[in-house]
Amino acid sequence: MNAVLRPVSKARKRRDLAMRASLGLATALALVPLVLVLGYVAKRGLGAWSWHFFSTDPTGSFLGDPGGIKSAILGTILMVALATAISVPVGVGVALYLTEYGKNSWFAKAVRYFVDVMTGVPSIVFGLFVFIVLILSGGVGGYAGWKGSVALSLLMLPVVTRSAEVVLLLVPHTLRESALALGSPRWRMIAKVVLPTALPGLVTGSLLAVARAAGETAPLLFTAAIVNGTSLNLGQRMNSLPVQIFTDVGQAQDRLVARAWGAALTLVVLVLLLTLVARYMSRRSRLT
Repeated sequence: MNAVLRPVSKARKRRDLAMRASLGLATALALVPLVLVLGYVAKRGLGAWSWHFFSTDPTGSFLGDPGGIKSAILGTILMVALATAISVPVGVGVALYLTEYGKNSWFAKAVRYFVDVMTGVPSIVFGLFVFIVLILSGGVGGYAGWKGSVALSLLMLPVVTRSAEVVLLLVPHTLRESALALGSPRWRMIAKVVLPTALPGLVTGSLLAVARAAGETAPLLFTAAIVNGTSLNLGQRMNSLPVQIFTDVGQAQDRLVARAWGAALTLVVLVLLLTLVARYMSRRSRLT
């Protein structure tokens, strides 16, 4: 017998249309603040952009040419790169332990609890911690770029760990069981099956942590300090975009305030470009 499908009632069609319209409206409302913020930053910041803006350092002069933000851009890239190199391997390693070995043990539950606590700790607390341990103690010198990276890595670590754990839990258990059934050791199963499968999600979670660290000011004020000149040595004081914005936005000179808006737009564009590149790389890894 051929089954006869009943036509969808008009009431169901109306409810479906109403729910679709509600979801579309909610999405639009959620995007409105983002569009307004990006539009306002672009409007105020584009006027400050020029080759001179990106190719010169801040002069520190109240009168005359205030200079550009070259030292801030290079300092931000170097410190965030080092913080990423510290936090991502450690965070993914902790997530692998929680999902593959610890699971529901008491120690794994304790680790999850402290990771959740670290997620809610204000960024200034991490900056003060590094300031007291690595600067006030006097054992490893004064302000330095790598100390700012350590503070940022502490800020990034819980974000990387929790996002990586969620992504690793989404890998089907049948893939793990198939690899183990073929005689593969657990470490090889993790390296050849679990990590490649979860790679796009791991990249996305790491980018969330990078985006948060790139815009933090408080940890860098206590660790890397403020300097105008370009320095590629992480053992010395380094400038950064958040600190440069913080310094300029409260000044009385309109040119310095304009430089702060230009630096803010630059920071947004850097995070956007990093996100696009990482998404492209993760997409290629899925296709191969």
